[in-house]
Amino acid sequence: MRRYAAAMTDPVLTDAWWREAVFYQIYPRSFADANGDGVGDLEGIRSHLVDLVELGVDALWLSPFYRSPMADFGYDISDHCDVDPIFGDLAAFDALLAEAHGLGLRVVIDWVPNHTSDQHPWFLDAASSRHSARRDWYVWRDGPTDGAPPNNWVAAFDLTAPAWSRDPRTEQWYLHLFDPAQPDLNWDEPAVVEAMHDVLRFWLDRGVDGFRADVLHTIGKSPELPDDPPEVAGIPHCALNDVPVTHDRVRAIRSLIDSYGDDRVLVGEIYLTTTEAIASYYGEGDEVHLAFNFPALYAPWSAERWRSSIAETEATLGARGAWPTWVLSNHDNPRHRTRYDEAAARRGEDTDTRARRSEARARTAAVLLLTLRGTPFLYQGEELGLTDAPIPPESALDPGGRDGCRAPLPWDASPGHGWPSGANGPWLPLPPDSEIRHRAAQQDDPGSILHLYRRLLRLRRSTPALRRGDLELLDAPDGVLALRRSLDGEIRIVLINTTDLGVDLPSALAPVGWQVLLASDDPEPPAAVPLRLGPDQALILGP
Repeated sequence: MRRYAAAMTDPVLTDAWWREAVFYQIYPRSFADANGDGVGDLEGIRSHLVDLVELGVDALWLSPFYRSPMADFGYDISDHCDVDPIFGDLAAFDALLAEAHGLGLRVVIDWVPNHTSDQHPWFLDAASSRHSARRDWYVWRDGPTDGAPPNNWVAAFDLTAPAWSRDPRTEQWYLHLFDPAQPDLNWDEPAVVEAMHDVLRFWLDRGVDGFRADVLHTIGKSPELPDDPPEVAGIPHCALNDVPVTHDRVRAIRSLIDSYGDDRVLVGEIYLTTTEAIASYYGEGDEVHLAFNFPALYAPWSAERWRSSIAETEATLGARGAWPTWVLSNHDNPRHRTRYDEAAARRGEDTDTRARRSEARARTAAVLLLTLRGTPFLYQGEELGLTDAPIPPESALDPGGRDGCRAPLPWDASPGHGWPSGANGPWLPLPPDSEIRHRAAQQDDPGSILHLYRRLLRLRRSTPALRRGDLELLDAPDGVLALRRSLDGEIRIVLINTTDLGVDLPSALAPVGWQVLLASDDPEPPAAVPLRLGPDQALILGP
């Protein structure tokens, strides 16, 4: 058995709201459409804030809503300090922020420091001449005489394409770790640093509670821009870029944010491949407050793999006094229920069995996510048990092939389920089973996954041991993950069966006199602790 104690004894850090909060990620284009144009907007979000309060989350993370040509649907920004008209305007944002705060919800927004749109005034000026005032705001290089790009770096969305494009206006190559419409900023240029710090100040002055910093680890690059080694050549360079100077820049960003008080938060998207590399961006408590732990996001639904991931995360972050984050789905990856369903398909399970088991696994995964030690992030729609929408080739829009997980959220029983219907329908197809998985239908069904999330969040909020207690990995039968959470004498045991078979529980995991506080598959489970854990079932036990 391994026990992991709560880190950070500094009272300011211990009481930080983001350590106990549950975040809810909103992808604005697909959350709710208030004006009927088929695209979600800020007013649509505002109109559903009460629903999010009822769900039980504490904070919202809004994906980009800034002015953009939408080559990467908002991550290609042409004005960092304005709202794209498709989403509303600054007054609509201010109204959303004020109402969210009035309801007790924090609001964190995306900040994209690595790149801009190629339609941003900065880049238009930089590309106009080798001698323009902002030429050094971006990364330009001459290529070899054979016409090849300056190095072998690969772009993120097309593994056959270089991370460089040649601009015929000045006959030089510019760097873009993502789409050619997203040129990388040059953070070696002091004016870029100050301009991007000004963007932070603009939104902090408006009252936002912090930022999710997009691919934060890429804002530092080796001046020589060396080739990637042969053994990793072909992997997008954004997943390999990790240089010491970046930490100095992150510390400066953190210092700016801290100057607004200790209740603002910096969440880093550190898209590197190991927990150790990600953990380094916590610094000595002076870089990010939180960093997404991507190895856990990609873990298959296996008790053994999750046990290993939890142990590695706790040990690695604990050595730094850092606080973990946990996430099952987001706007960049297939939804976890889809991943579990696809894994079942590879095992040859029939369609009905797959659907039943993927629903059960999604429920069980929710229990795991919301009982781990750390800050959980929910992605809009997982509380409805949604799967990715099948996207016909003629409807595909995203350069990274991520349309399926970004399908619009179904709200009600109307023909468009809260979105326009017919020829002027939503910007992407709705997810499967929207006619039975919309929010209104689940609102009326106490056995729905929506109500499971509500029960989980209520239990988490009322149980200090689940929010900030120690975590101990307990010995358990094969296929079962068992956690013990404890704080000041309050103890909870969490049991997660990742198999399709019932499992007998040893007495240590079914204490006499304890009761079932929550079951993943039953809104009103028997109080007595069972001696057998059901297939794909999760239980939370307490004395």
